[in-house]
Amino acid sequence: MAVVAPSTVFPLAGYERLCFLKNVVTHPQITIGDYTYYDDFESVGNFQKNVRYLFDFTGDRLIIGKFCMIASGVEFIMNGANHLTTAVSAYPFAVFGGDWATAMQDKTYPTKGDTVVGNDVWIGYRATILPGVTIGDGAIIGSYAVVTRNVPAYAIVGGNPAQVIRPRFEEATISQLLSSAWWEWPLEKITHYAPLLTGDVTAFLAAYQAEKSSEA
Repeated sequence: MAVVAPSTVFPLAGYERLCFLKNVVTHPQITIGDYTYYDDFESVGNFQKNVRYLFDFTGDRLIIGKFCMIASGVEFIMNGANHLTTAVSAYPFAVFGGDWATAMQDKTYPTKGDTVVGNDVWIGYRATILPGVTIGDGAIIGSYAVVTRNVPAYAIVGGNPAQVIRPRFEEATISQLLSSAWWEWPLEKITHYAPLLTGDVTAFLAAYQAEKSSEA
C-alpha cells in the first residue's frame, strides 16, 4: 500500500476531524509543513480560528514545520494582541480612528516577531503559544501549557508559564537527531526508516550512522 500523500486533506478514511493541516489553512501569514496534522473534537476549521490576533498590519507569521502533531483546542496568540506597556496608557486609541487616528503617529505597537514551531513537535490539548516563541524540533508541549518563552529541541515542557520538565534524550543524542534532520529526507527514505523512527533511539541512530558510513 502506498504512503498517504501530503496533499490529502483527511488522511484517515471516514474521519474528518483530523487533517493534514497545510491543506485547510488559507491565511497568507500561516505556513505549515507536510504531514503536520491537526485533530479537533469538533471541526478542523477551528485551527485557523484559534490563531488569535493575526492581522496583516502586524506582519508577523506563524510557521509550523513538518510531521507535527497538534491537539484540539491549541491556541496561538499573535502579535496583534500586544498593547503599549511603557506608555501612560495601554489603550489602543488609534484603532478607533477619528480624532484619535494620529495617536500612534511615529510610534509602533510592541512585537516579538514570528512564532515558529519546529519539526516533529507534539502540542497537547488546549496548550497556548504566545507571540514570538520558537519551539525546537522534537519538543513536546503538555496539555494546558502556556508557552511564554522559547522551547529547546527535544524538551518536554508543561505548566503556566511552561517550564522544561526534562529533555527527551541526552544532549549527545539530541545533537545526533538534529543532525539527521530525518523530516527533510525523501519520503521513500522516511518510509524505510519508519519502523526505527517509532522505536528505540539508539537503534535508529546506529542504522543511520551505518548508512552514512557506507556512503562515505
